Amino acid sequence: MKKVVKFGGSSLANAEQFKKVGAIITEDESRRYVVPSAPGKRFSSDIKVTDMLYSCYESAVNGNDFSEQLSQIKERYQEIIDGLNLSFSLENDFEKIREDFSNHAGQDYAASRGEFLNGKIMASYLGFDFVDAAEVVRFDDKGEFDADTTNELLSRRLEHMPAAVIPGFYGAKADGEVVTFSRGGSDITGSLVALAVGADLYENWTDVSGFLIADPRIVKSPKSIETITYKELRELSYMGASVLHEDAIFPVRKAGIPINIRNTNRPQDKGTLIVESTCRQPKYTITGIAGTDGFAAITVEKAMMNSEVGFCRKVLQIFEDNGVSIEHMPSGIDTMSIFVNKDSFEDKEQKILSDINKTVNPDHIELESDLALIAVVGRGMKSTRGTAGRIFSALAHAHINVKMIDQGSSELNIIIGVRHEDFKAAIRALYEIFVLTQI
Repeated sequence: MKKVVKFGGSSLANAEQFKKVGAIITEDESRRYVVPSAPGKRFSSDIKVTDMLYSCYESAVNGNDFSEQLSQIKERYQEIIDGLNLSFSLENDFEKIREDFSNHAGQDYAASRGEFLNGKIMASYLGFDFVDAAEVVRFDDKGEFDADTTNELLSRRLEHMPAAVIPGFYGAKADGEVVTFSRGGSDITGSLVALAVGADLYENWTDVSGFLIADPRIVKSPKSIETITYKELRELSYMGASVLHEDAIFPVRKAGIPINIRNTNRPQDKGTLIVESTCRQPKYTITGIAGTDGFAAITVEKAMMNSEVGFCRKVLQIFEDNGVSIEHMPSGIDTMSIFVNKDSFEDKEQKILSDINKTVNPDHIELESDLALIAVVGRGMKSTRGTAGRIFSALAHAHINVKMIDQGSSELNIIIGVRHEDFKAAIRALYEIFVLTQI
């Protein structure tokens, strides 16, 4: 068996965390390819190394003396090296960074050094080969990720390496200019390595034991999700549930490689297994509940709207022309409601309303703001009767008025719209009826 393991910043924040990671890797010989992030926070008020690098580089660009800032970053890494009792030095690497910062090598280069240096320490600690991601993760001349070239370079480089450390988060153009993925991009690198080596499993180690059924900031001690499909994950991620970088899904999904989200601090937990499909029945009717607020609804009313060919298209075209994305569109015979992100809509509100009036001559337009959308997601809903009824019962019992309900044809998810002030209470009510009482 062949596994790729990625470790987040909190898993590698100090020497003690490194030791935990080392124990996890060495206890399973199939964990052969390691993708590390930069050191994260050691405590709540601490600063991530990536943020320290950004600040240090900014000083360099502004012509200020950045020696003290660079020394503080160096101390962070030396603390890890000393704690691991390694006879290993990053002196030459920091001299190169000092020179490159002085020559304004770029913000992406600066940010990438966190993973680069941590990868070097990890390779020394494990006795694995080190592969600089700048040599195997390719971006084109415009800075766009080149998946095909990357897979070719990675596959060729790792083909004869039984074990290796490849830093996450960054790559480079053909001329060597470093380019980074967005924040959380180490997840993407891990996925790319898994695809390149034909891994049987991609383990993504972080500080949580997989996905939780609901947000722990809203629901006290929510239960974890044992197995989730990529489709379910996509629905929950869209509504704000975030453990894994979304772009990390596609390379391994295409190759049929499962992802296992694990907890570095609780390696005994099985975590959450993300798969393309499964015959495993979920423990509960639902897989998860997620939501986000900050929406507005525009309801357009017109008698005999349903018989006016092209009515909906004309209204939607107005939003498109104004650059406003539509989240949901529940409709009736003589009404259509359009849910949009409030922030993107507010600046263009009057222009859009004016265009709607001119274009379709509605009888009435109603605006409502401060709305929240909640997704109840689960492959088990398709084979379970009365799911929507249970949702309405739970919310009615909690004295919450439902502003909108929308169920997709796949029966994988149901979207509920509620007032902002009812948002958290609604999630708690849904969690209670589907998970705690299972009525």
